[in-house]
Amino acid sequence: MLGFERRYRQTRPNPYVIVHREDLELQFFGMDGFDPEASYGSCVVLVEDPMELYQSFAAGTRAVHGKVLVSGTPRITRPRRRKNTGGSTGFSVVDPGGNWIRFFRNAAQAAEDAPPEPTGRLAQALQNAIVLGDSKGDPRQAARVLTGALHRHGEAASTTDRVEALVYAAELALRLDDRQRAGELLAEVRAVELTAAERASLAEPLADADDLDQARSAAATVRRS
Repeated sequence: MLGFERRYRQTRPNPYVIVHREDLELQFFGMDGFDPEASYGSCVVLVEDPMELYQSFAAGTRAVHGKVLVSGTPRITRPRRRKNTGGSTGFSVVDPGGNWIRFFRNAAQAAEDAPPEPTGRLAQALQNAIVLGDSKGDPRQAARVLTGALHRHGEAASTTDRVEALVYAAELALRLDDRQRAGELLAEVRAVELTAAERASLAEPLADADDLDQARSAAATVRRS
């Protein structure tokens, strides 16, 4: 689904598999009685362009599932700037075994491309929520932080900051299996009046909102069937 091919596999004496995609190779071992939800498995992969790789992975999940997998296991987080990685942009793939495979821009490029630190209170709260939700894997606490910030600072925030916060809040709601809340947040995004310049600068979050709406609708269809 993500474009990897199996290079090697063994079942004895220990389960082991190697997969590769172009020059990227990942190696995994198996464990009896393992619970993916309790996995501590994690690695960091440095690439030139995380967004290009994410888009390829997202296209693969759409081809197989008809949507981007944003909740459950496996799933993919969206590329976002992380304040706990020096401002580097990255995303994570949580694989079927619960391993967090974290893709980030390599250090030299990250230092050159890092945007300035956000100054608005809502933007700062969004950065804190991203660390909780995407780095620490705690979507519930991330949602609490972002919900409180939207309530306190949403009206005073810039349009860009508000839309980005609403989109991430909707993603967190889907991870927490709260489709109703996700729908309400996405409706707020659609209700925001945008200038042509704002729409252009928010192209990626707005595309994310479309993916989230598709995932929410697909989940509703599965439940009804």
